[in-house]
Amino acid sequence: MKYSLKLWGVLGIVLTLIISIPIISIIIIALTPNFNIWGHLISTVLPVYTSNTLLLMLGNIICVCLIGIPTAWLVSCYSFFGRNFFSWALILPLAVPAYIIAFVYTDILEYSGAFQVILRNLFNWNNAQDYWFPNIRSIGGAVFVMSFVLYPYVYLLCRSSFQHNSARFYEVSRTLGYNLWSTFFKLSLPLTRPALVIGCSLVMMETLADFGTVDFFSINTLTLAIFNVWLGMGNASGAAQISLVILIFVFTLLYFEKSARNRREYHIIDRNNILIQRNILKGYKSFIAFTICFIPLLIGFIIPSIILFYYSLLTFDISFDISFYKLIINSFSLSLIASLITVIAAIVIASGQRLYGNKFIIFTRISLLGYAFPGAVLALGIIIPLALIDNYIDKFFISYFNISTGLILSGSIFALLFAYLIRFIAIGYGAIESGYTSINKNIDMASISLGAGKIFTIKKIHIPLLKSSILIASIIVFVDTMKELPATLILRPFNFDTLATNVYQLASDELLEQSSLSALTIVLVGIVPLIFLTKKISDNKYFS
Repeated sequence: MKYSLKLWGVLGIVLTLIISIPIISIIIIALTPNFNIWGHLISTVLPVYTSNTLLLMLGNIICVCLIGIPTAWLVSCYSFFGRNFFSWALILPLAVPAYIIAFVYTDILEYSGAFQVILRNLFNWNNAQDYWFPNIRSIGGAVFVMSFVLYPYVYLLCRSSFQHNSARFYEVSRTLGYNLWSTFFKLSLPLTRPALVIGCSLVMMETLADFGTVDFFSINTLTLAIFNVWLGMGNASGAAQISLVILIFVFTLLYFEKSARNRREYHIIDRNNILIQRNILKGYKSFIAFTICFIPLLIGFIIPSIILFYYSLLTFDISFDISFYKLIINSFSLSLIASLITVIAAIVIASGQRLYGNKFIIFTRISLLGYAFPGAVLALGIIIPLALIDNYIDKFFISYFNISTGLILSGSIFALLFAYLIRFIAIGYGAIESGYTSINKNIDMASISLGAGKIFTIKKIHIPLLKSSILIASIIVFVDTMKELPATLILRPFNFDTLATNVYQLASDELLEQSSLSALTIVLVGIVPLIFLTKKISDNKYFS
């Protein structure tokens, strides 16, 4: 038992140190630069980058709340035409990466796009001077496209909160003379605050991590600044300093999210299987509820999917060639290996937390920070230390064997897999930990009391019982790896492309039609975990 404790402790320490490398690297490089450009950054571009980032985050928060809260409330508390369909379909926009929906709507809504062409023909306008139309390549346009793929974070969490909290309190509020809407504003909405805070925090982190959308729209955010300063100007120290600003943003978000949940506790001690008695809507009220739920689904999933499918058919003969097979192989093999490594690491961390509790909690908390950091920040924090290690290895082999090893780590798939592990370990851990909650701890005690070691307990008892959670974790990490763009762009080896990088490169060259087949493949693969999520929701009686 002592041996297993030491083994798991060593594994926890090693994982923590590995996952901490990018953060430590960025802090060291930022605070010890070869050329100190802090003053130049602060006096020139940093205020613009920071203000644009804040505006984008604020705009997304407002929009996802305006979309996610009403749809969650309608689906939870009312019966109307299409309600059963919307209860799961409203999650589908999560399958569409923000950069793909940005490419689609830019193609539709820009001056030469189909929508403005139809308007000009309809009203006999000759050029842009005859009418005003909002510029899609702007902060407002970015908020528009991003909010319609990020609102499911708020929708899912608020819906869960409404279903869990409102069932009992609705009965009490009704006896006090409140109708359903009074209950919403005075009771259900305040009670859903913890879920809303978590959902908004996830939206802000996703906004902070976005690269494809802001780059395509030419919006100078902190994430885009890392690319411009590092790759455009060749200044790694300046990029590290901007990354440090992003890290401050991230830790601030994590602090406020945690403190918001710690200050106030909202608990329902015993739900007694009480379900909300939904009000039945008919006539124009049913039509309004249907429209409110249909618009987000239409904009966030249906239109982009139809456009991508149409363009894929038009360019199928051009796109579906040997290079597409190579993209499929690269993306699927990379995602499969990343999901395997990440889930194994997640099992080690989650089982260690399960068996050793507080002795392991510090390793757990540190190792789960990676998901909060943008891919560009992780890439910068990974490639620099790996490049230093490569240089030392190369010098050693040249000195003793007169052989140059080149870029073994920083120029290989290893760097990409390393980034994916750090980025998605929190997702794998969350799924495994969720599975552990359904396994009674008495099983562990019985196994150990019968002489089985803790390693044996994990291998022979925990893992078989966690099969469904492991499968879900593997699928989600697989899909997220497929969609990951900034880290893949920076860390991929030369002449190594994935579906995500192919979409970005072709769309950036205004070749959306040729990129559609790759984009559609990413979307179709992204639907897979949502099917599992939908099944999990439908199996839960509180989501009925």
